[in-house]
Amino acid sequence: MGNRPQFIKSAPVSAALRAGGIDEVVLHTGQHYDDELSAVFFEELGLPEPTYRLEAGSGSHAEHLARMLPGIEEVVLSTRPAWTLVFGDTNSTLAGALAAAKAGSPVAHVESGLRSFDRTMPEEVNRAVVDQLSRLLLCPSERAVDNLRTEGITEGVHLVGDVMLDASRLLTPLAAERSQKLGELGVSPGGYLLLTLHRESNVKAEPLVRVARALAGLDEAVLFPAHPRTRAALERTRTPLPDNVRLLLPLGYLDFSALVTGARLVLTDSGGLQKEAYWQKVPCVTLREETEWPETVEAGWNQLAGTDPDQITTAVACAATRDVHPALYGNGRAAEEIVRLLATIDPA
Repeated sequence: MGNRPQFIKSAPVSAALRAGGIDEVVLHTGQHYDDELSAVFFEELGLPEPTYRLEAGSGSHAEHLARMLPGIEEVVLSTRPAWTLVFGDTNSTLAGALAAAKAGSPVAHVESGLRSFDRTMPEEVNRAVVDQLSRLLLCPSERAVDNLRTEGITEGVHLVGDVMLDASRLLTPLAAERSQKLGELGVSPGGYLLLTLHRESNVKAEPLVRVARALAGLDEAVLFPAHPRTRAALERTRTPLPDNVRLLLPLGYLDFSALVTGARLVLTDSGGLQKEAYWQKVPCVTLREETEWPETVEAGWNQLAGTDPDQITTAVACAATRDVHPALYGNGRAAEEIVRLLATIDPA
């Protein structure tokens, strides 16, 4: 693993592995090297310190993979794990799956089967390739299972639910108890919007300007914990943010979770945050044209607005909580099922 969402996803799985008496060797690729996006999560989420650390850093996708592959392969060959477990859809996910497959180690993919059907997204390519390489495909939803079936993948496919729901149920009460972030920022529950923006396609000059224009048309305070890549893009493109937007440093998971719970509405291009907002019963406006979590849209809690200023302002104005809130993505015990499968399925 190597980035913020993967740390969160791995936390309940790591706890379940330890509870099951299964040895876990953690390899941190260094994809996110900022302490606020890396080290703090190991402390907050109770993760074991990584046994191995690479320093992949950032760069083009090809450069990124080239830096990660030799180190991952070396660890896989030296430790000979029963399974190589990868999470999500990042370059770390793809590098882990490629290196393990080349080294003859069976791959288990957590969050398998997700599709946005937009192959211009690097994450979409990563998902499809990793699913082809995986022996154990651990799906968060029925639709993910259906997506794999459509692609001709039926062996090793299991519906387990979403480990992010496990993490949310474990850590949201802890965030409410420990975080003082709303008080520190001088905001009250329901009195602000929460924004995140980090997708490669959205941190370029044109989409940044469009989003900033949309934000200027809102009459509510917007809290914006900016990813380092986004902050650098804002500076590089000289995109001014309107006065109602408060730019923040990246936050630890507990403080960020508290801000999600307290927001009137979330604006994001993050897949994970679309679900987190849903589980916390906070309306969401997704700054993309598509989503790999369409169930949140169908349930009426999420709207796709892209980066069009008019669509964004209209979606924000229309967003409201709803009486109907279907249970989505499992029962919060996905990690236990994943560990059961890892322990009982013969990877040979």
